[in-house]
Amino acid sequence: MSTDAGLEQAAAPAPRKKNTMIKWVGWGAVIFLAIWSILAIVMVPDVRSPEEFKPQNEFGLHPWLSIQLGPLDLSINKAVMYLMLSALIAIVFGLIVVRRGLSDRLGDGQNILEIAYEFTEDSIAKATLPPKVFGRYFPYVATLFIFIAINNLISFIPLPGGEESSIGSIPDLSLYAATANLNVTLALTICTFIIFNYEGVRAHGALGYLKSFVPSGDINPFMKGVVFVLEFMSSILRLVSLSVRLFANLLAGHLLIIMAAGFAILLGSFVGLVAIPFGLFFYFFEWVLIAGLQAFIFAMLSGIYIGFAVEHAH
Repeated sequence: MSTDAGLEQAAAPAPRKKNTMIKWVGWGAVIFLAIWSILAIVMVPDVRSPEEFKPQNEFGLHPWLSIQLGPLDLSINKAVMYLMLSALIAIVFGLIVVRRGLSDRLGDGQNILEIAYEFTEDSIAKATLPPKVFGRYFPYVATLFIFIAINNLISFIPLPGGEESSIGSIPDLSLYAATANLNVTLALTICTFIIFNYEGVRAHGALGYLKSFVPSGDINPFMKGVVFVLEFMSSILRLVSLSVRLFANLLAGHLLIIMAAGFAILLGSFVGLVAIPFGLFFYFFEWVLIAGLQAFIFAMLSGIYIGFAVEHAH
């Protein structure tokens, strides 16, 4: 009897050890926002008049730390702060989870990490990248997805980045998306553009890659020339379509939220409360659906472009 009981206890799974890191971070963020909001309300000198309220100013990028290297401007501003914060979150979170050790008993952190890895591998990389380049560019498309998703998600969290200062010289809390800046999305797109053209030339040679823009078969030479021009222009215009899609979606979402908030402030009466439900709807719609979806689309299209470039000529 005692032997059987001992075997049953040994075979029984050990109780799951709860990972409280996510909870502590969440509660810390809530407490931080609450304290900051109370201080801002108490210390604000006066309430701005409707004429002084200009929501568009929240998208301004004034240098916090000016760094000029000749014609190159490397100043630290609000967009740079968000990019650095996103990279820091991704790196530190991964290091903390891995350093704690991976086990069969998934904690909250490891669960999030494995879900992100499996999703990018199965739904993005394997669906778009051919086997011969999968090993080289799976890390790239996975990094694109995670980095853009974190950027998009934290853009809906109030952070010190406002154009006004109620607590000394510290900026007020505001919503801002680095991916709502065309310079950021264009820089990411240029990386993808260089990679898929490089892989196309590497797979087919320079001449062979250009020939891949021409359809094979018995087709009128004039039509082949027309198709070549269209395919070539389509490849160049990917710089526009890929960058503007991400930029426009995040910019439009934040504008809708700010406009709803601005409408309530400008009216300054109970009539302005009508805008609050619309603002909340846009806020949760953008955060829950658009933030992750746009990161997925950007990474997916990057993988598709790389895959098409290395495939045989059509």
